[in-house]
This record gives sequence, C-alpha cells and structure tokens, in this order.
Amino acid sequence: MKHDHNACRYYAPAIGFLMFAVGLNLKEKDFVEAFRRPAPIFAGYVGQYVLKPFLGYLFGTLSMTLLGLPAALSHGIMLTSCVSGATLSNYATFLTDPEMAPLSIVMTSLSTASAVFVTPLLTLLLLGKRLPIDVNGMVSNILQIVVSPVVASLLLNRLFPRVSSAIRPFLPPIALVVNFFCIGAPLAINMKSIVSPFGITIALLMFAFHLSGFILGHSFTGIVFRNEPDVEPLQRTLSYETGSNFNLFI
Repeated sequence: MKHDHNACRYYAPAIGFLMFAVGLNLKEKDFVEAFRRPAPIFAGYVGQYVLKPFLGYLFGTLSMTLLGLPAALSHGIMLTSCVSGATLSNYATFLTDPEMAPLSIVMTSLSTASAVFVTPLLTLLLLGKRLPIDVNGMVSNILQIVVSPVVASLLLNRLFPRVSSAIRPFLPPIALVVNFFCIGAPLAINMKSIVSPFGITIALLMFAFHLSGFILGHSFTGIVFRNEPDVEPLQRTLSYETGSNFNLFI
C-alpha cells in the first residue's frame, strides 16, 4: 500500500484523541474489574494470535492456489494476521458496549505489548521467516496511543470533574469525525490502487478475511462463554478484537 507521511503523522494523535474520549467516560474501578476477568482476556489472546493467524494462513494459501496471486501478496496476508489488533476496536466496543471498553483496552494493550515476542514467532511458523520488531517503537506507540490518553482522561475526571462534565457532551461528535478520517484517509490515499482490477481482487479478499475474523470471534466467544450473563456484549467485544486490524492500511 502507498504511504502518505503527512497523513501517517496525524494518525497516532487522532487515535490518541479517540482513546481520550473513551477514557473520559470511564473510572479507575472499571479497569480493576476488567483485570478480574482473566478468561475473556485470554480468549481475546486466542482470537488475536490463534484464530486470526489461522484465517491468515487459510486466505493466504487460497489467494495463491485459487486466485493465482503472487506469493508476496499471500505472505502479506499472513503477515497481517500475525499483527495484534487495532486500537479502533476499543472505540468500536465503546460505541456498542461502553461497559466492555475497559476490557477491550486491556486486551489490545496486552496483545500489542506481547506482540514483540509473539509476532516474530508466528511469522516464523507461517512464513519460515523471523520478522524484526521495533521494540522501542512499539512501546512508544502503546504509551502515546493508549496509555497516556486514557490516564490523562482518568486524571481529568478525578482532579477536574467539572471540566470533564463540561467537555464530555462535545467529544462524541468530534470523535465520530476523527474516526471517519482515520478510516477514510488511508483508503483515499490508496484509492487508485484499490480500484484497479488487481486491487479490487485484493480488497475483496481482505474484506472476506476480516469478515471471517469477526464471525469466527463472535461464534467462538458464544460457545466458550455461553453461560455468562453478558455473553452478547462479550461476543461483540471479542469479535472486534479478532477481526479488526487497521495496520493493514498504514
């Protein structure tokens, strides 16, 4: 995919703002409760690093055998499946199930942090190559995009509750516009490649790959946590964690 460095430069602050908007509606106790649910956190790991790589291997293999796509593209699909999920899954969870947002943030943060070790192992398993990981860059991204905005919003809630209450109503519409640009900008930058015959095939293939991730994550959670009282919100949350991977476009 084509890169626009000016657009990429604003991506991290934009996602950071979304996380700040989410955190402004949460409290510290919400994260304490999230850490008390290790089973869903582990299930999110399974979705990220077992189900999604399985789908990546399946779709990567089919892209060569059935569609005749180059091996490099097949490897690209597999590589995409080995990367931890996108932070936008946290925002999606907040929109549909706000009470699950802390759990989603914990899942994404832990899976991204452990990607330093897990992603190279998965690429070695699927591709036979060990992918070098920028540890400092990954830690820096977690701190900038997730930890710092959420901590800042929690501190604002605690120290300046009136300020939080005053700005809280304005954040959802602003966050919606920011989310629109986070998704639309990479697509617009690569539109010429996407609308080409070759690009359309790849786009449809990736759409099917991610859709399968959403469906598989939803179904897997429904089976494992069928006796939980909040099984439906859990299904949506783990579906986002398994199927989303915005790193494809950046």
